[in-house]
Amino acid sequence: MAEVLDEIMEDSEDTQKGKFLTFSVGRESYGIEIKFVTEIIGIQDITEVPELPNYVKGIINLRGKIIPVIDVRLRFKKEPKEYNDRTCIVVIDIKEISVGLIVDNVAEVISIEDSNIVPPPDIKTGFHNRYVRGIGKVGNEVKLLLDCDKLLNDDEIESLNTIQESN
Repeated sequence: MAEVLDEIMEDSEDTQKGKFLTFSVGRESYGIEIKFVTEIIGIQDITEVPELPNYVKGIINLRGKIIPVIDVRLRFKKEPKEYNDRTCIVVIDIKEISVGLIVDNVAEVISIEDSNIVPPPDIKTGFHNRYVRGIGKVGNEVKLLLDCDKLLNDDEIESLNTIQESN
């Protein structure tokens, strides 16, 4: 029985391999590995929590589960933008914690072969390269592929975890 379960898990991991949810923030297109994504929801009321970094907009109640939400624009040091009906929250799991990423709009799920992914340029500009694990080539476009594990550092995860557990 355990072998069958392992095989099913491997199969589902295989079907997710190379698949990315694409979304935009400003003029850039980003991709996030589908295995991190749990769901996509429209923007909703966000309860502010004091003493958090400005890019952590607060928390939402998603079917009884408290989820901290991060504005990806602010995390990447872009201009804030008014939320609209295209604004979405992509709920992802990072290191045992659910986090909502506020993005301008979600595009589609695409497949990108490993051979079409190149490392980000090694430029020390302070640009958000530390969040980008690779650049996916899709036709004539490029998608900045995010490294979910680097979106938050350990201290940030710890403080968000505290928020989740206290509610």
